[in-house]
Amino acid sequence: MIPLVLILATLGFRGLGVLGVRRFATWPGSAAYGMALMLLFTASAHFVPSTVTVVPNHADMVRMVPPFLPYAGALVYLTGVLELLGAVGLLRAATRRPAGYALAALFVSLLPANIHAAVADVPFAGGAATPLWQRIPEQILYLAVALWIARTANTRTTTPVEESVYS
Repeated sequence: MIPLVLILATLGFRGLGVLGVRRFATWPGSAAYGMALMLLFTASAHFVPSTVTVVPNHADMVRMVPPFLPYAGALVYLTGVLELLGAVGLLRAATRRPAGYALAALFVSLLPANIHAAVADVPFAGGAATPLWQRIPEQILYLAVALWIARTANTRTTTPVEESVYS
């Protein structure tokens, strides 16, 4: 479901670019906004109380944390905040590159939790656990998109005036 948010949001933003919205004129720019929207969904689960069972919640996320890591609850809050900060960073061209690289590092660091959740059959919102064969490709997709956004980000914040205008 979450990869669909990334894909459909990116396509939607790019469609707006085709219609003339300059902010979404490129695929990487549209992907940055698509990933930011996806991260709002994923980050929100880190803060949902355990009494809410229709969506993944904080307790679900805590169960994902491998047992060898201390302070699982605090780590879940921290990763939620980092996802939100990454989403905000993707929205501005000036911060898109560092945000993309930081998110790539975050996705790599979250891989053990995703592996643990699949192997330990950690359910979300009372549903079945996501299998490992699905989790790994999803993480690779997120990592690839974050790196693509970072590598193609234009760090220039102003548009230079062409010399031919004054000739």
